[in-house]
Amino acid sequence: MIEAFATQYGYSSLLLNISDDAEIWLSSWLGTIQWTFQSPIRPNHKRKNWFVGITKFDLPKQFPNDGTIIFQACRASGAGGQHVNTTDSAVHATHVASGISVKVMSERSQHANKRLAKELIALKLQQQLDSQSANNRQSQHQQHALVERGNAVRSFRK
Repeated sequence: MIEAFATQYGYSSLLLNISDDAEIWLSSWLGTIQWTFQSPIRPNHKRKNWFVGITKFDLPKQFPNDGTIIFQACRASGAGGQHVNTTDSAVHATHVASGISVKVMSERSQHANKRLAKELIALKLQQQLDSQSANNRQSQHQQHALVERGNAVRSFRK
């Protein structure tokens, strides 16, 4: 698990790293998954359909280099027994140019956590670029609707 957002009822979002061997298995799960069951959290609620979106993100081919990322070792928190608070194995990484910051503590090794932090920052940078290009495409498309018809500033005739 690379990143998880836990709530009091469970997880609202998970980011998992799946090996290349599981590619065929994963392709059958992509899209929206529907579960129909009575919620144990809200037992008297009428809603029985629950939906989960599963998406595959390809890691970018080029990762940011260590010169553009500031790494800071820190202690991990949470469950893990007696070794969690004794070593600085967790990594807090900040990409200087974009300000993207991540904290990775899923591995016991600081080097493995640094590698995961670089991957996570690269993924977030790629998502940011994709979002910007999608916004640009949307604004270009909206320009067609913003054209004021019948009130031309200049007219040309052939």
